[in-house]
Amino acid sequence: MEWSIHEVTRATGTTSRALRHYGQIGLLEPSRTGHAGLRYYDEDALVRLQRILLLRELGLSLTAIADVLDGGQDVTDALRTHLALLEQERERVDRQIASVRRTIEKREGGEQLVAEEMFDGFDHTQYKDEVEQRWGRDAYAAGDRWWRSLGADEKKSWQERAAQLGTDWVAAAERHVAPDSEEAQALAQRHFDWLRGIPGTPGGATGPTREYFVGLAEMYVADPRFAENYGGADGAAFVRDAMTVYADRHL
Repeated sequence: MEWSIHEVTRATGTTSRALRHYGQIGLLEPSRTGHAGLRYYDEDALVRLQRILLLRELGLSLTAIADVLDGGQDVTDALRTHLALLEQERERVDRQIASVRRTIEKREGGEQLVAEEMFDGFDHTQYKDEVEQRWGRDAYAAGDRWWRSLGADEKKSWQERAAQLGTDWVAAAERHVAPDSEEAQALAQRHFDWLRGIPGTPGGATGPTREYFVGLAEMYVADPRFAENYGGADGAAFVRDAMTVYADRHL
């Protein structure tokens, strides 16, 4: 069975312009082209379009989507993966709904609000989009679950450890320590160990992968929000260079 481009746009809400663009870049070819250039799409094409739209909603670029779709994964297995991601998102939204409902009920009943209840289901980092786009939704979801599982004292301890690491990086940068020095490499080791302790970090219990470690270091420089954590552009560049040396030596 086939559907015309007009039928597909009505069913999916996708514009004909978008479908033609997908065809031009090789992301979604029509199953055939009929009279006057009318495009038709068969069942396989619609399944591929469904996957494209799912991945778009997850924030992936068209280039990234093409890499996923052409990765050789069985279609049904890939759909199961997408389904799992959607179910994770539904779980998060359900928690948000319950959180807001509890807040309303407690305010109406004159009860004391509990911060942990108010913000259950909400993001606990300011870099959610970057994590998901670069390393996948699973990586963020795992880190989010881990963070929510911590008690107040554990969260405070982790934040203090992260803050101290940042302070030590800034101090070393201000003293113009060489990136390949023993001091800088000790900081890079601490940074590696710190990341290893965060569930969802690519590489698991053995520690961050080289791709992740170096990619994160580059992001510190590329994004001013990250650079601020290390005293600005110069400090972030020092951190990046030291982490890259560490990766070259150990990863």
